[in-house]
Amino acid sequence: MSQTTAPRQLHLNVNILHSGFIPSAWRLPEADPLAFTDAAHYVKVARIAEAAKFDAVFLADNASIIEQIDFRPITALEPTVLLATVAAATTHIGIIGTASTSYNEPYNIARRFATLDHVSGGRAGWNIVTTADPGSARNFGLDAVPDHGGRYARADEFTSVVKALWNSWEDDAVIGDKASGRFIDESRVRPISHRGAHFSVQGPLNLPRTPQGQPVLIQAGGSGDGRELAARHAEAVFSAAHTIEESLAYSRAINERAAALGRGPHAVKILPGLATIVGATEAQALRRRDELVDMIPWSYSLKRLAGTLGIPVERLELDKPLPADLALPNGGNGNHTFFHATLSLVKSRAHTVRDVIRALCGGGGHRVLVGTPEQIADEIERWFKAGAADGFNLMPDALPSGLQDFADGVVPILQQRGLFRTEYVGRTLREHFGLARPVNLPASSAQAA
Repeated sequence: MSQTTAPRQLHLNVNILHSGFIPSAWRLPEADPLAFTDAAHYVKVARIAEAAKFDAVFLADNASIIEQIDFRPITALEPTVLLATVAAATTHIGIIGTASTSYNEPYNIARRFATLDHVSGGRAGWNIVTTADPGSARNFGLDAVPDHGGRYARADEFTSVVKALWNSWEDDAVIGDKASGRFIDESRVRPISHRGAHFSVQGPLNLPRTPQGQPVLIQAGGSGDGRELAARHAEAVFSAAHTIEESLAYSRAINERAAALGRGPHAVKILPGLATIVGATEAQALRRRDELVDMIPWSYSLKRLAGTLGIPVERLELDKPLPADLALPNGGNGNHTFFHATLSLVKSRAHTVRDVIRALCGGGGHRVLVGTPEQIADEIERWFKAGAADGFNLMPDALPSGLQDFADGVVPILQQRGLFRTEYVGRTLREHFGLARPVNLPASSAQAA
């Protein structure tokens, strides 16, 4: 009797960028300007996403103020604390938070995300970042950002230590036998005894293995070092791409390297960022985009674009093309991902700076889809069926309204086409993503290895 292979499952996360992806979203009549520090706002967005059967909500993070706060809300609330609140108000949706390997310690991060996995019943994921902005460096006692290669070498060791701590308890270490009075089998709890170039950690972790075995590991980085980190550790990658060809090449590079490291042929799920503006008609969607972009001061957008490109803002003129001699920001020690994504946008045809800002809805780097639910569903299906994406990290123009528009208009079309779930099958983030539970070697085998 032959076995049939289950069809690929589209994955959808929502990136809760406080009031929305477009910087002016907080100015909409229905928006609350104080939503960026209101836990109820994030809970409301998460509940809309859960009702639409999304895989997860995602929170970015910064260790400093990197936004122009005279105009835009900032990423202010610490993700794991906020996600614990979201977890208590939901039942199925995954909760992914960002934490930097540059300005934390492995033990604290291992404990924090293991706690989040326990209290959510197995729904936690960690987005691994290395942090490249000068403000964060100064907030942690450094005069400059550590060099790119050094940051990623630290991140690799950091992540290895976190994984070892998560696996320092075997699944059946907790006995809790009232009759015998035996609580924990100490032979199944082991130190990790790590001594490395950056960290010295004895272990074990001070809480048992989590419902998922370990939280899901996510990474976001487009540089060579970032791809290597993803290939070694990530189970999903949040990427930035403007074309199918670009995303296919990125996916191949990550997964071929992961396979060479013994992780299998398609170990890493590729989830490009996708900003959406949904309208009943294409004209309505374009009108909404233009209204939102026109509420952004051009000075703000110019500074944001200049920061992405790593050049003085004086080099940008609204009605002239981008400078031709652009090089990686800060001598290669800046953000590679959005620099390359922005240049990718202008490859197909000549763009003025004004065109670029409008296309990016304020100077960001991710792809923006503007159109009807059918048009947006068509593009999602096209990328998914081409193998350029396993799903998308969705960034609605405004929150919660833009997500509700997507949930009401686009999701039913994807479901009708058999691309997206109509009900949750499992309860954990691993089950949503179709990821196996990591095997934990018995103490004797692990020590021998």
